[in-house]
Amino acid sequence: MKRFDNSFRSKIFEYARKKYKTKPEYLWASAPDYAVLRHSDNAKWYGLIMNITYDKIDRSKSGEIDILNVKLDDMLLRDMLIQQEGFYKGYHISRGNWISIVLDGTVELDEICSLLDVSFAATASKKKKEEIRPPKEWLIPSNPKYYDIVHAFDDNDTIEWKQGSGIKKNDTVYMYVGTPVSAILYKCKVTETDIPYEYSTKGLTITKLMKIKLQKRYDPEAFTLDRLKAEFGVFTVRGPRGVPNSLCEALNKK
Repeated sequence: MKRFDNSFRSKIFEYARKKYKTKPEYLWASAPDYAVLRHSDNAKWYGLIMNITYDKIDRSKSGEIDILNVKLDDMLLRDMLIQQEGFYKGYHISRGNWISIVLDGTVELDEICSLLDVSFAATASKKKKEEIRPPKEWLIPSNPKYYDIVHAFDDNDTIEWKQGSGIKKNDTVYMYVGTPVSAILYKCKVTETDIPYEYSTKGLTITKLMKIKLQKRYDPEAFTLDRLKAEFGVFTVRGPRGVPNSLCEALNKK
Protein backbone atom coordinates (compact mmCIF):
# COMPACT_ATOMS: atom_id res chain seq x y z
CA MET A 1 0.00 0.00 0.00
CA LYS A 2 1.26 3.48 -0.84
CA ARG A 3 1.93 5.75 2.07
CA PHE A 4 -1.03 7.93 3.03
CA ASP A 5 -0.56 11.41 1.56
CA ASN A 6 -3.17 14.06 2.34
CA SER A 7 -1.48 16.62 0.06
CA PHE A 8 -3.90 15.45 -2.64
CA ARG A 9 -6.71 16.94 -0.57
CA SER A 10 -5.19 20.42 -0.64
CA LYS A 11 -4.37 20.16 -4.36
CA ILE A 12 -7.96 19.23 -5.18
CA PHE A 13 -9.27 22.10 -3.06
CA GLU A 14 -6.94 24.48 -4.88
CA TYR A 15 -8.12 23.16 -8.25
CA ALA A 16 -11.79 23.60 -7.27
CA ARG A 17 -11.10 27.10 -5.97
CA LYS A 18 -9.35 28.24 -9.14
CA LYS A 19 -11.66 26.62 -11.68
CA TYR A 20 -15.05 26.75 -9.95
CA LYS A 21 -14.54 29.33 -7.17
CA THR A 22 -15.62 26.65 -4.69
CA LYS A 23 -14.46 26.43 -1.09
CA PRO A 24 -14.69 23.18 0.90
CA GLU A 25 -17.48 23.05 3.47
CA TYR A 26 -17.15 21.06 6.68
CA LEU A 27 -20.70 20.13 7.64
CA TRP A 28 -20.40 17.53 10.38
CA ALA A 29 -19.03 18.00 13.89
CA SER A 30 -18.78 14.22 14.22
CA ALA A 31 -16.66 14.03 11.06
CA PRO A 32 -14.54 17.20 11.05
CA ASP A 33 -12.32 16.00 8.18
CA TYR A 34 -15.19 15.40 5.78
CA ALA A 35 -15.31 18.21 3.20
CA VAL A 36 -18.03 18.92 0.64
CA LEU A 37 -17.60 20.69 -2.69
CA ARG A 38 -20.88 21.96 -4.10
CA HIS A 39 -22.46 24.25 -6.65
CA SER A 40 -23.26 27.80 -5.63
CA ASP A 41 -26.58 27.91 -7.52
CA ASN A 42 -28.33 24.60 -6.82
CA ALA A 43 -26.26 23.57 -3.74
CA LYS A 44 -25.75 20.06 -5.14
CA TRP A 45 -22.56 18.25 -4.21
CA TYR A 46 -20.07 17.49 -6.94
CA GLY A 47 -17.33 16.26 -4.62
CA LEU A 48 -16.99 14.83 -1.12
CA ILE A 49 -13.61 14.18 0.48
CA MET A 50 -13.57 11.82 3.47
CA ASN A 51 -10.83 10.51 5.73
CA ILE A 52 -11.61 6.83 6.41
CA THR A 53 -9.88 3.56 7.21
CA TYR A 54 -8.98 1.64 4.08
CA ASP A 55 -10.82 -1.50 5.15
CA LYS A 56 -14.17 0.30 4.69
CA ILE A 57 -13.71 0.13 0.91
CA ASP A 58 -11.12 -2.67 0.60
CA ARG A 59 -10.87 -5.35 3.31
CA SER A 60 -7.45 -6.41 2.06
CA LYS A 61 -5.92 -3.07 3.07
CA SER A 62 -5.48 -1.15 6.31
CA GLY A 63 -4.53 2.31 7.53
CA GLU A 64 -6.08 5.70 6.95
CA ILE A 65 -6.85 7.09 3.54
CA ASP A 66 -8.48 10.16 2.00
CA ILE A 67 -11.05 9.37 -0.68
CA LEU A 68 -12.92 11.61 -3.09
CA ASN A 69 -16.49 10.80 -4.07
CA VAL A 70 -17.56 12.06 -7.50
CA LYS A 71 -20.63 11.49 -9.67
CA LEU A 72 -20.29 10.34 -13.26
CA ASP A 73 -22.80 10.82 -16.07
CA ASP A 74 -22.02 7.49 -17.69
CA MET A 75 -22.70 4.12 -16.04
CA LEU A 76 -20.38 2.39 -18.51
CA LEU A 77 -17.51 4.66 -17.46
CA ARG A 78 -18.34 4.00 -13.81
CA ASP A 79 -18.29 0.24 -14.34
CA MET A 80 -14.97 0.45 -16.20
CA LEU A 81 -13.28 2.59 -13.56
CA ILE A 82 -14.22 0.47 -10.54
CA GLN A 83 -12.38 -2.43 -12.18
CA GLN A 84 -9.16 -0.41 -12.00
CA GLU A 85 -6.83 0.10 -9.06
CA GLY A 86 -7.67 3.13 -6.96
CA PHE A 87 -11.38 3.24 -7.84
CA TYR A 88 -14.29 1.83 -5.82
CA LYS A 89 -18.05 1.99 -5.70
CA GLY A 90 -19.12 5.17 -3.95
CA TYR A 91 -18.56 4.88 -0.21
CA HIS A 92 -21.55 6.30 1.71
CA ILE A 93 -23.04 7.42 -1.64
CA SER A 94 -23.41 4.10 -3.42
CA ARG A 95 -26.58 4.91 -5.34
CA GLY A 96 -26.48 6.10 -8.92
CA ASN A 97 -23.18 6.80 -10.61
CA TRP A 98 -21.03 7.80 -7.63
CA ILE A 99 -17.54 6.36 -7.25
CA SER A 100 -14.79 6.73 -4.64
CA ILE A 101 -11.23 7.54 -5.68
CA VAL A 102 -8.37 6.90 -3.26
CA LEU A 103 -6.09 9.89 -2.80
CA ASP A 104 -2.78 8.13 -2.18
CA GLY A 105 -1.09 8.56 -5.56
CA THR A 106 -2.55 5.41 -7.11
CA VAL A 107 -4.61 7.65 -9.41
CA GLU A 108 -2.81 10.61 -10.97
CA LEU A 109 -3.95 14.08 -9.92
CA ASP A 110 -4.75 15.09 -13.52
CA GLU A 111 -7.15 12.15 -13.88
CA ILE A 112 -8.75 12.95 -10.53
CA CYS A 113 -9.33 16.57 -11.55
CA SER A 114 -10.73 15.45 -14.90
CA LEU A 115 -13.27 13.24 -13.11
CA LEU A 116 -14.09 16.11 -10.75
CA ASP A 117 -14.93 18.13 -13.88
CA VAL A 118 -17.23 15.33 -15.04
CA SER A 119 -18.93 15.34 -11.64
CA PHE A 120 -19.34 19.11 -11.72
CA ALA A 121 -21.09 18.88 -15.09
CA ALA A 122 -23.22 15.88 -14.05
CA THR A 123 -24.60 17.68 -10.99
CA ALA A 124 -24.91 21.18 -12.48
CA SER A 125 -28.17 23.05 -12.93
CA LYS A 126 -29.65 23.31 -16.41
CA LYS A 127 -28.41 26.89 -16.70
CA LYS A 128 -24.91 25.99 -15.57
CA LYS A 129 -24.76 23.00 -17.91
CA GLU A 130 -25.47 25.32 -20.81
CA GLU A 131 -22.72 27.69 -19.65
CA ILE A 132 -20.07 24.98 -19.35
CA ARG A 133 -20.99 22.89 -22.37
CA PRO A 134 -18.21 22.40 -24.95
CA PRO A 135 -18.28 24.35 -28.22
CA LYS A 136 -21.03 23.23 -30.58
CA GLU A 137 -21.50 23.31 -34.35
CA TRP A 138 -24.59 24.87 -35.90
CA LEU A 139 -26.19 25.17 -39.30
CA ILE A 140 -27.87 28.57 -39.56
CA PRO A 141 -29.95 30.16 -42.34
CA SER A 142 -29.36 33.46 -44.10
CA ASN A 143 -31.79 35.11 -46.46
CA PRO A 144 -30.33 37.21 -49.31
CA LYS A 145 -33.62 39.11 -49.39
CA TYR A 146 -32.69 40.80 -46.08
CA TYR A 147 -28.90 40.91 -46.35
CA ASP A 148 -26.30 40.58 -49.10
CA ILE A 149 -24.70 37.56 -47.47
CA VAL A 150 -23.00 36.48 -50.71
CA HIS A 151 -20.67 39.51 -50.44
CA ALA A 152 -20.72 39.86 -46.65
CA PHE A 153 -17.07 38.91 -46.18
CA ASP A 154 -15.62 40.76 -49.16
CA ASP A 155 -14.14 43.59 -47.08
CA ASN A 156 -13.84 42.11 -43.58
CA ASP A 157 -13.46 38.63 -42.13
CA THR A 158 -15.71 39.48 -39.15
CA ILE A 159 -19.34 40.58 -39.28
CA GLU A 160 -22.26 40.92 -36.88
CA TRP A 161 -25.15 38.52 -37.35
CA LYS A 162 -28.46 37.67 -35.72
CA GLN A 163 -27.79 35.44 -32.72
CA GLY A 164 -29.80 32.26 -32.61
CA SER A 165 -31.08 30.69 -29.41
CA GLY A 166 -28.47 28.49 -27.72
CA ILE A 167 -25.47 29.77 -29.67
CA LYS A 168 -22.45 30.66 -27.51
CA LYS A 169 -19.02 32.18 -27.94
CA ASN A 170 -16.52 29.75 -29.54
CA ASP A 171 -19.27 27.79 -31.28
CA THR A 172 -18.96 27.15 -35.01
CA VAL A 173 -21.69 28.21 -37.45
CA TYR A 174 -22.09 27.04 -41.02
CA MET A 175 -24.08 29.58 -42.99
CA TYR A 176 -26.69 28.24 -45.36
CA VAL A 177 -27.72 30.88 -47.93
CA GLY A 178 -31.30 30.64 -49.15
CA THR A 179 -32.81 31.04 -52.62
CA PRO A 180 -31.45 31.64 -55.22
CA VAL A 181 -28.13 30.26 -53.86
CA SER A 182 -29.57 27.40 -51.77
CA ALA A 183 -26.22 26.18 -50.44
CA ILE A 184 -23.79 26.37 -47.52
CA LEU A 185 -21.23 29.08 -48.26
CA TYR A 186 -19.30 29.78 -45.06
CA LYS A 187 -17.82 28.27 -41.93
CA CYS A 188 -17.46 30.84 -39.13
CA LYS A 189 -16.31 31.00 -35.53
CA VAL A 190 -18.49 32.85 -32.99
CA THR A 191 -16.23 35.40 -31.29
CA GLU A 192 -18.78 37.44 -29.31
CA THR A 193 -22.43 37.05 -28.28
CA ASP A 194 -25.30 38.92 -26.62
CA ILE A 195 -24.71 42.24 -28.38
CA PRO A 196 -27.89 44.32 -27.76
CA TYR A 197 -29.82 45.15 -30.89
CA GLU A 198 -33.41 46.02 -31.74
CA TYR A 199 -34.83 45.54 -35.20
CA SER A 200 -38.25 44.48 -36.38
CA THR A 201 -39.89 44.27 -39.75
CA LYS A 202 -42.41 42.00 -41.40
CA GLY A 203 -41.11 38.46 -40.98
CA LEU A 204 -37.93 39.39 -39.11
CA THR A 205 -37.24 40.42 -35.51
CA ILE A 206 -33.75 40.75 -34.02
CA THR A 207 -33.06 41.35 -30.31
CA LYS A 208 -29.35 40.53 -30.09
CA LEU A 209 -26.37 40.00 -32.34
CA MET A 210 -23.25 37.88 -32.38
CA LYS A 211 -19.91 38.45 -34.07
CA ILE A 212 -18.76 35.72 -36.41
CA LYS A 213 -15.32 35.35 -38.01
CA LEU A 214 -14.87 33.69 -41.37
CA GLN A 215 -12.83 30.49 -41.29
CA LYS A 216 -13.64 28.83 -44.60
CA ARG A 217 -15.51 29.48 -47.85
CA TYR A 218 -17.30 26.77 -49.80
CA ASP A 219 -17.99 26.59 -53.50
CA PRO A 220 -21.70 27.30 -54.09
CA GLU A 221 -21.92 23.94 -55.90
CA ALA A 222 -20.32 21.93 -53.06
CA PHE A 223 -23.08 21.78 -50.43
CA THR A 224 -26.29 22.54 -52.25
CA LEU A 225 -29.71 21.90 -50.75
CA ASP A 226 -30.18 18.98 -53.13
CA ARG A 227 -26.99 17.36 -51.79
CA LEU A 228 -27.91 18.14 -48.19
CA LYS A 229 -31.20 16.31 -48.74
CA ALA A 230 -29.79 13.35 -50.61
CA GLU A 231 -26.64 12.65 -48.59
CA PHE A 232 -27.13 14.12 -45.12
CA GLY A 233 -30.86 14.12 -44.39
CA VAL A 234 -31.08 17.93 -44.12
CA PHE A 235 -34.29 18.94 -45.88
CA THR A 236 -34.66 22.50 -44.63
CA VAL A 237 -32.77 25.17 -42.66
CA ARG A 238 -35.35 27.51 -41.17
CA GLY A 239 -33.49 28.27 -37.94
CA PRO A 240 -30.30 27.32 -36.06
CA ARG A 241 -29.96 23.54 -35.89
CA GLY A 242 -27.30 20.97 -35.09
CA VAL A 243 -25.06 19.59 -37.80
CA PRO A 244 -25.28 15.84 -38.56
CA ASN A 245 -21.96 14.08 -37.96
CA SER A 246 -21.66 12.96 -41.56
CA LEU A 247 -22.17 16.52 -42.81
CA CYS A 248 -19.74 17.88 -40.24
CA GLU A 249 -17.06 15.48 -41.46
CA ALA A 250 -17.67 16.46 -45.07
CA LEU A 251 -17.54 20.19 -44.26
CA ASN A 252 -14.25 19.81 -42.43
CA LYS A 253 -12.41 17.85 -45.10
CA LYS A 254 -9.53 19.81 -46.57
